[in-house]
Amino acid sequence: MKQKLYIISITLVLTSNKKGSNETIIDEGGGWKHLSTFQEKIYKYGNGACLPMEIVNPKTLTDKVTSVISHVVVTTASKLAFISGQVSVDETGALVGSGDYYAQAIQVFTNLKYALEAAQADPLYIAKMNIFVVNHSPELISIIFDAGFYVFGPHWPKTASTYIGVQALADPEWLIEIDAIVIFP
Repeated sequence: MKQKLYIISITLVLTSNKKGSNETIIDEGGGWKHLSTFQEKIYKYGNGACLPMEIVNPKTLTDKVTSVISHVVVTTASKLAFISGQVSVDETGALVGSGDYYAQAIQVFTNLKYALEAAQADPLYIAKMNIFVVNHSPELISIIFDAGFYVFGPHWPKTASTYIGVQALADPEWLIEIDAIVIFP
């Protein structure tokens, strides 16, 4: 079965009206449209196809991170894939980028991309990522996300994500590990 490539075309924001019921507002290129039912809240792509994933970024949570992640992802998908933590090793098991966070991040995201391809999943199908970083410091955030954008380009998955600083990973030379949960349309 051939997979299609989908491009994100809208952002969903959850709000509450005076009566206390939830109402969703979507931004379609500068034009706001109100959606009134949960069934209508679908992650839509440029070609009109839908993924059973609702991206929710409430006004009550900061929008400073929503350019690279989503606060909440809700799905009614029946098919899921769980990708184990990917680390900076190549197909032979050799370490890539000893001591170099950027080089390791590129290999980790590349391995994640290979795992997605094996599952016949588009990067945009990722609903949740956990990013584990050894000896985290604030300057590493942009280094790691830059590597992700290098690998995925415009198909960077804006998922529900957790960035976790850790003391060590399973191998003392590994600096980054990323696992993911994937949904299918």
